[in-house]
Amino acid sequence: MPAENLDLIIVGGGPAGIMAGLLFARAGCTVQVFEKHADFLRDFRGDTVHPSTMEILAELGMLDRFLQRPHNQIQRADLRIAGREWQIADLSGLPTVAPFIAMMPQWDFLDFLREEAEAYPGFRLAMSTPVAGFVEEQGRVAGVRLKDGRAMRSRLTIAADGRSSIARDRLPLDALGTPIDVLWFSVDKEKQAEGALRFSLGGGAIVVLMDRGTYWQCAFVIPKGRAEELMAHGIEPIHDTLRSVAPDLDLSRLRDTSDLKLLSVTIDRLTQWSSPGLLAIGDSAHAMSPIGGVGINLAVQDAVAAANILAAPLARGEDVGGLLSKVQERRMLPTRVIQRVQKFIQDRIIWPVLSNGDQPVRPPIIARLFDRFAPLRSIPGRLMGVGIRRERVRSPAAPIRP
Repeated sequence: MPAENLDLIIVGGGPAGIMAGLLFARAGCTVQVFEKHADFLRDFRGDTVHPSTMEILAELGMLDRFLQRPHNQIQRADLRIAGREWQIADLSGLPTVAPFIAMMPQWDFLDFLREEAEAYPGFRLAMSTPVAGFVEEQGRVAGVRLKDGRAMRSRLTIAADGRSSIARDRLPLDALGTPIDVLWFSVDKEKQAEGALRFSLGGGAIVVLMDRGTYWQCAFVIPKGRAEELMAHGIEPIHDTLRSVAPDLDLSRLRDTSDLKLLSVTIDRLTQWSSPGLLAIGDSAHAMSPIGGVGINLAVQDAVAAANILAAPLARGEDVGGLLSKVQERRMLPTRVIQRVQKFIQDRIIWPVLSNGDQPVRPPIIARLFDRFAPLRSIPGRLMGVGIRRERVRSPAAPIRP
């Protein structure tokens, strides 16, 4: 694809970048996505595809094909303290086409989106192609400069390259702070079907278990900056802590600290998502905590909003500079609401457990209410499953390849 013909360059081939590339190409734009990695295979990336994302796939006529790929379904969330469980969220009654969370490796989800996007003649994806910076002309971003020195120009550039985005060097950032990090690992499980997200609290520790059929994907929540100190003492003290909070876990697969993968948790957001010729979306615009597993789905919603506002005029050859700020106006409310909920949970629920050592943990009053009154469980289920101001696909559809 000749560089001078590009309507859009997207930096980053994650959920926001590939979905945006699909939607803009579907609207008739010429789109080039650059991804620095050679493939999508990264362990312990977000693997949750929520009902709001599956609604979008349904609107695009892709949901049936998506669900044909191997996945597990989660319909509820449970809280376990001292061996007792409280049911705290239920997605099964959501008025949507897929009232569950689909647990699918992110590389499978991205590969699915790539295959669907390649049906449109304007879509191109270049792997193993890192972007070093932006091309600037007359005070605006006019494309990107690749690490190999090539300059690629486009009428619009979207940064979807995550929380370390190159766009963050030029756009103002508000860091909200977080007292936690997460160590990811996986262990075998006996029961094949639970369909649950389980939060286990106690003994100064928190473990989140996500049902993946034959195994649990686990998040061991720790105080921020403590990972190196914890792992310096070897795996046995970590085993002891995990057994104290989740005694039924089979830890035989967790043999060494090298089996633990650190996620440094960050909550922040750009206060300005765009500058002339440039728009940031997804984690580039707002880094989310893993609480609720909503990061992928907010990123996808950003991509849909951006296409709804920009794709049709960009395909017509119009100048979309005056429309860039409307994407932020549309998506800032859900970003703020979800981040506030995440801050409340980490500061008022998670941190007190981590900082109280071996003190007994009482279930929060709100958890007891959710457990006692089943209809209330749909409230956190709805917030987790469909969020705030979910997007509908309104960008136009161009012909696909014959």
